[in-house]
Amino acid sequence: MTVGNVASTRTVKWVFIGLVVVTFVGANAHLVYVAIASQPACVEHIKEKGKQPAEFRAAAAAC
Repeated sequence: MTVGNVASTRTVKWVFIGLVVVTFVGANAHLVYVAIASQPACVEHIKEKGKQPAEFRAAAAAC
């Protein structure tokens, strides 16, 4: 191996590592943004315990 080839390989590895880190940080930043910015709309739900076996109600009403 020549000195230029070793330096080139090392540079490619560091660029790849940098891209992986940037992608990881960007994806996590996006998830945090979506978690903070999204507000689910209030929907009608059963307020009292249902009489049918498959009727569920919200654990705690948010609206």
